[in-house]
Amino acid sequence: MKVSVALFVTAASAASLPSPKQGLPLEKFGQVHAISIEDAMKKVDLIGTNFTALPISSLLEGVKETLDDIKDVIEGSQESKKPFTAADEKATTNTASTASTAATGDCANPNIRFEWDNYSASDKQAFVDAIQCLVNKPPSGNFAPAKNRYEDLVRLHQSYSPNIHSKSTTQQTHKFLLWHRYYVWAFEQILRDECGFNRAFPWWDEKKWAGKFAQATIFTSQYFGTLPGSTNGAATCINDGKFGGMQLSLGPGMTTNNPHCLQRAVNEQITAQTGQNAWDTCRSRTSYPDFHSCVEFTFHAQGHNGVGGVMADAIASPGDPSFFMHHLFVDYAFRKWQLDDVATRTTTISGCADNVSCQPLTLDTMVYMGQICGAKCPDLKVRDILNTLQGHLCYRYDY
Repeated sequence: MKVSVALFVTAASAASLPSPKQGLPLEKFGQVHAISIEDAMKKVDLIGTNFTALPISSLLEGVKETLDDIKDVIEGSQESKKPFTAADEKATTNTASTASTAATGDCANPNIRFEWDNYSASDKQAFVDAIQCLVNKPPSGNFAPAKNRYEDLVRLHQSYSPNIHSKSTTQQTHKFLLWHRYYVWAFEQILRDECGFNRAFPWWDEKKWAGKFAQATIFTSQYFGTLPGSTNGAATCINDGKFGGMQLSLGPGMTTNNPHCLQRAVNEQITAQTGQNAWDTCRSRTSYPDFHSCVEFTFHAQGHNGVGGVMADAIASPGDPSFFMHHLFVDYAFRKWQLDDVATRTTTISGCADNVSCQPLTLDTMVYMGQICGAKCPDLKVRDILNTLQGHLCYRYDY
């Protein structure tokens, strides 16, 4: 067993890269650092950490104080034989309602995200068409040197990457799941507001394709393009599907102004690590930072590495549009874990807010999105995005 010492290996300089129509050697992309399912079961990723000792920040702290105050009023009334008034009863009811709402959420009409195989052919086509619309739009100018509106999203992730991923298993930040939840939501808003996408949003149940990603119904010549293996030690340019021939200028790593093709290099031995065993192992962890660690280093990392090529580069991986389907699955896993103990997991947070000194992650820790979708994407507190049915968000999954 070996404790992870690096999350990803950055790419070499652009000067050594081949023509933009050739796949890059696999080592140019590096890999998102991962641990095996077996090591996750042994909790190797938690060696040298003590996340459970960190303080827990709770939405219900104020509610508890109010309930304690009401209890004192009731007990005082009993001792003095003063009547328990209607106002006291209303305060008790309102406080109990607040506690319940904090856990279950209060958005009236949540958007439903449908698993790709439950999504109609028309919706699938509209979705990839909307992504292509972003590729064809000029950049906003706020995320230079992005070459188009889609690359604004790539540049945002590339710029923020050092702060939103763990450096290693012993230098973790537990903002990863929260930041990417907001990021994928922002992507949805941009598709809707700027490219007229007006369908339900999809997600991809990645675990059912473990060990056979190349057969997955997203990776077809009609939608995201096929999923080839490597070619002579290099990733393979994608020339079919909606994004066939797509050219990227950002990445690998932190490089910019670096033309290269959208490319993949599937490894099904790696994708086999994204299945039910990994899901069950992570979902069995009861604290947020322990669950977070498991997800980041198991099926999240293995999903990136299994697709390979652009996706294997943790920093500029959104260059491959399949990134968003992968992270919709990661957010789905986060939401399902929360639902296993909804009263606690949608109202409390703990862990490290940064990957250097492990300042405590609290409900008031800020999550920055660079206003990528304008006024809809302000800088928010963790409390605003912790529950998908409350705060800034209003969505759920179809199963």
